[in-house]
Amino acid sequence: MKLGILLGYSGGKMDLGLETVKLAETLGYDSAWTAEAYGSDAVSPAAWVLAQTTKIKVGTSIMQIPARTPACTAMTAMSLNDLSGGRFLLGLGPSGPQVAEGWHGVPYGKPMVRIKEYIQIIREILKREKPLEFHGEEYDIPYTGPRATGLGKPLKSILHGDPSMPIYTAAITPAGVRTAAEVADGFFPIWMDPSRFDVFQGDIETGLEAGGKSLADFDVAPFVNAVLGDDVEECRNKVRPGMALYIGGMGARSKNFYNDYAKRLGFEDAAVKIQDLFLSGQRAEAAAAVPAELVDAVALCGPKERIRERLAPWKQAAAKGHVGSMLIGRTSPDALKVIAEEML
Repeated sequence: MKLGILLGYSGGKMDLGLETVKLAETLGYDSAWTAEAYGSDAVSPAAWVLAQTTKIKVGTSIMQIPARTPACTAMTAMSLNDLSGGRFLLGLGPSGPQVAEGWHGVPYGKPMVRIKEYIQIIREILKREKPLEFHGEEYDIPYTGPRATGLGKPLKSILHGDPSMPIYTAAITPAGVRTAAEVADGFFPIWMDPSRFDVFQGDIETGLEAGGKSLADFDVAPFVNAVLGDDVEECRNKVRPGMALYIGGMGARSKNFYNDYAKRLGFEDAAVKIQDLFLSGQRAEAAAAVPAELVDAVALCGPKERIRERLAPWKQAAAKGHVGSMLIGRTSPDALKVIAEEML
């Protein structure tokens, strides 16, 4: 089992918690991960952390596909990987229609087609076997569409990239998981019940078969919140608001991937209630509606002894090859130590 730490995206001010990253590095954590929504970007913090560490890998979970061309992302990934001595991990995601169209001002399009083409283009750039030329459904390189000058020409990257650079995608929908297993090296479930690999298993197997790979070639890397404290319910309450935000408000009522995922985990009634409350402006009530059973299934909450006990299903999942990495949410140094002692 590999351990990582999630740095997330900013609130109103940037706060990376660099000292916590350095502690994680000394404890043997494999990776740290930045993020972006519609404030801070994922790339600048990744560069900052890479510049101030020596061993830990740094990845993006995720860089938004609608925000950048595939070539721009490849250039960024190659640059960070080269400058850091091969410590960069590329995590990508299609985001959602509200952010793609409402923030970046580009069509959401067909997200699974887009991510397949996007990764294929990046891999071709990294391989550097020939000048880049790609004509797909979502991407046309060199561009030949409306307002094209006709002067575009296939180019080969000046910088030599690493074709083995791991590429991850964010996915929780069945189609997203299948696509990730087919074209990526791993994927990020936003939460995961380690005893419910069946939620993903069929789609992972279908994708791996299409990509000519096995589960040993694919890293299931869920986000795992960890809150250390004597009062279990108080610890759960620190996890609930974030879960309510995603289940209730991260998307329109008719298109919320996280709400659908909570239902597939077996919490259909709760998912409906959380969304109803959140979209009516009752955020505190929505958070309170997140069941303790759901929090406990996907997060680590409570005193040291309880967290150690709750890590047992994760060990079992790792032994079966169902989980390759646990990416721990922003938490206390003591929680990071407990998890490292138990898992590494």
